[in-house]
Amino acid sequence: MAKTLSAPAGEEERRLVMLRFWQAALGFWRGPSALLAWSLTIGLVLIVLGQIAIQYQITVWNREFFDALERRDGSTVWAQCLLLAGLAAAAVTLAVIGVGGRFFTHINWRRHVSNGLLDHWFWNGRYYRINLMAGDHDNPELRIADDARVATDAPVDFAVGLLSAVVGAITFITVLWRVGGGIGVSGYEIPGYLVIAAIVYSSMTTGAMLVVGRRFVTVAEHKNKVEADFRYFAVRLRENGESIALLGGEAEEREALGRRLDSIRGAWVALCGQYMRTTSISQTNTLLAPTVPLLLCAPKYLAGSMSLGDVMQAATAFMAVQAAFNWLVDNYPRLADWKASALRVGSLLRSLDVLEHAEAPGTMGQIVHTEDDGPALHLKDVSVTLDDGTGVVAETDFGIDRGERVLVVGESGSGKSTLLRAVAGLWPWGGGEVRVRKGARLFFMPQRPYLPIGSLKRITAYPQAPDAVEDDALRAALEMAELGHLVDRLHDDDDWDRILSGGEKQRIAFARMFLLRPDIIIMDEATAALDTRTQDLMLRRLIEQLPDSAVISVGHRSELEQFHDRRLTLARHPEGAKLVRDEALTRVGETAGWLARRLSDPRAKLLRRRRAAPSAS
Repeated sequence: MAKTLSAPAGEEERRLVMLRFWQAALGFWRGPSALLAWSLTIGLVLIVLGQIAIQYQITVWNREFFDALERRDGSTVWAQCLLLAGLAAAAVTLAVIGVGGRFFTHINWRRHVSNGLLDHWFWNGRYYRINLMAGDHDNPELRIADDARVATDAPVDFAVGLLSAVVGAITFITVLWRVGGGIGVSGYEIPGYLVIAAIVYSSMTTGAMLVVGRRFVTVAEHKNKVEADFRYFAVRLRENGESIALLGGEAEEREALGRRLDSIRGAWVALCGQYMRTTSISQTNTLLAPTVPLLLCAPKYLAGSMSLGDVMQAATAFMAVQAAFNWLVDNYPRLADWKASALRVGSLLRSLDVLEHAEAPGTMGQIVHTEDDGPALHLKDVSVTLDDGTGVVAETDFGIDRGERVLVVGESGSGKSTLLRAVAGLWPWGGGEVRVRKGARLFFMPQRPYLPIGSLKRITAYPQAPDAVEDDALRAALEMAELGHLVDRLHDDDDWDRILSGGEKQRIAFARMFLLRPDIIIMDEATAALDTRTQDLMLRRLIEQLPDSAVISVGHRSELEQFHDRRLTLARHPEGAKLVRDEALTRVGETAGWLARRLSDPRAKLLRRRRAAPSAS
């Protein structure tokens, strides 16, 4: 279940999270991708400069065209029309190239950031371990898929827009200063009054946007979180559809999804309020901006000190200046959405950093994994805790030799599975040392084996690449795992996770084991979905095919004991579960085992009653 956690607490934490995002994101301009990144950046800068140059020429065109109209100079009007066609063609060409450049930059930047996240997430099983610790990292897969996209898409447009705003402001402030000149008010001369007016007007609109949209980032971040939670629970419903249908849990699940949908509605209502407030500012600006420069130029035009062309050039330049200064007004909603996504990516990276620190050699509260020339597996004073130090399993010390099979038993919740995960290296918190024989290969068999998407060949060969295993070897492994009825479908690409039963999935895990032939096998209720006959058959074949492999397994069935040499018993304790017994097992012979099962079979009991009935009469 996804953790429902609050956003990073405090502005200092947010600053550190954002810093971590940029630390990862700016790596695009360093290392192997630097040449491509800087080439794209320089290209976008040149395009922006070219677009500003065309905008400047258009302001000049406005002056020449409207002056020609005022003079009724037909030849100049037609010449300016031809010039406008050339300027338009150049502007369109640069715009098209600019769109391509921005998209190509975004695609490659996103690829860099997403690959970095995936590498960090996959390394050393962190994709599993991160679910065991507290922190702001819920739904990491959606952060990598969605938030990383938003976090790298918007900054490209922001950077291009901001550069254009700065260069445009400098360019067109010069035009306004030169064309507008000064204006006399009550005997005082105000130099560059159009520039001053543009700055004051833009400051007012930007300040108003900051005030009305001050909660935009928080609201957008909450909206992204509840959307991610809803998608996670919907996917979980689909993955567990069979269990829900068999239990008749549709009403409960529908109500739970309805509650989350209500949360989404509330988040969008709050976001709508933010959009409505910011739209009131941006729409007011859209209506007033074209009129303000005309009103400011009207006195000088009526006084005859400005031509119609000067007025139109000044109006165009004023619009360009206020657009540059109002860049924040136009982009504030998107900026808020970007910041929310960048924070979610940064907080995931921070949580992964915590895990990386916990894995560092010499870190306190960490289980150490080493290799030596001793027994196949040796746990020396191993204790298992949660990430906050709460005890799960107290200090445990035992060894397993090659070819030895050890069964770990105990009541539910006594830490058996957690101990196995610590042995496999999936659980880092605790203390002590797990020693593995040098060069030994471990193979973990969970109760619910993972089936990747793809062909049956890929599923059976996993985690090896499908092409690394011959078809004949795969068929032999499937036959050995009592899955001979599937060998003809080896190359079928289907939804195998849905098609195969729980028992067949567990036998797929046995087929993988027969292929890999590991030295140490860790089984966490790996036969729980098998019937007794198939379970016995699989374990006999394990012993026959891998007689030198050490096995440590967790299970509750008493029938498992006949396939193990020792039994370890864990019992609950306030400071963490403790190993209370380590005892040798006497294997039950095959005949005795068969007879016991035969006598307990209901059909055999019925047959015995029928045979006894005539003699009783």
